[in-house]
Amino acid sequence: MAVKVPREPEVLREATEVLLRHMSPSNVARVLAAWQVGSGDYRDIRGQLFEGETVESLTEKIRAFERETPETPSGV
Repeated sequence: MAVKVPREPEVLREATEVLLRHMSPSNVARVLAAWQVGSGDYRDIRGQLFEGETVESLTEKIRAFERETPETPSGV
C-alpha cells in the first residue's frame, strides 16, 4: 500500500488556510512570523497569503472577523 505524503508547500498552504478560518489575519501573521524565525522569508509567501487583496479589503476582513468573534479573556 502506497502512502501519499504531501509536499511541504502544500501542507503550509493548508495550515495557513486553517489558521485564517479561525484567527484574525493579524494574528495569523504573528504566528507565521514566530514559526519562521530564522528560516525562510515572509516576502516569499505573502503573495500566496494576500493575492488579490488590498489594504481596504484586508481591513474589512479584519473588522468582520472581529465583529463575528467573541472576545476572549486576556491571557487565554
